[in-house]
Amino acid sequence: MADVLIIGANRGIGLELARIYAKRGDHVIAACRAPSDALQALARRHTVRIEADVDVADDTLGQLAERLAGVRIDVLLHNAGILRAETLDALDLDSIRKQFEINALGPLKTVAALRQRLADGARIGLVTSRMGSIADNTSGSRYGYRMSKAALNMAGVSLAHDLRPAGIAVALLHPGYVQTDMTGGTGHVSPAKAAAGLIDRMDALTLQTSGRFWHAEGHELPW
Repeated sequence: MADVLIIGANRGIGLELARIYAKRGDHVIAACRAPSDALQALARRHTVRIEADVDVADDTLGQLAERLAGVRIDVLLHNAGILRAETLDALDLDSIRKQFEINALGPLKTVAALRQRLADGARIGLVTSRMGSIADNTSGSRYGYRMSKAALNMAGVSLAHDLRPAGIAVALLHPGYVQTDMTGGTGHVSPAKAAAGLIDRMDALTLQTSGRFWHAEGHELPW
């Protein structure tokens, strides 16, 4: 049984990650700003510990680390993120800054805050997007999301180097175009299928594959 911490677990992909890990017998810590009815129902049926009032944009990560004293995290999955839709003709710089704060700085702050809670040989999964790929950008627009996810990818590679001496591996994970609130339900993949693919990638993650950019389906993506 592994201790699994999921940041952003109240709905969508994060909720399905919690569901799959809990059903297979792992001890799940589901962190979120406010738990959904679905997450609370899951916690009543399985071994899921809900940590509410966790916002990657403020100082609550340090408080979370304190509450997790004595816990050794085997798997850390950072799923929290936001998507806005700026164009060059409607360039909202405040929106872009907010996406950097949540999508790029949030995961970095999370790992820094919880570093002393990570078990030797732990695995970290940062849910990013192929929209952060420079080579894969064929349509433009969505400046804040694309730029913040590209920044997250860079942070993930640096984390892979910095945490390697502790035996901790890091994966950058693209879940696919998923049918969630973020996409208005217009995706091609269900949250359950995306979550299952992400967990497969985490199960396969080693120090030899640390720092790479993976599609949930199993193939590498270009930077």
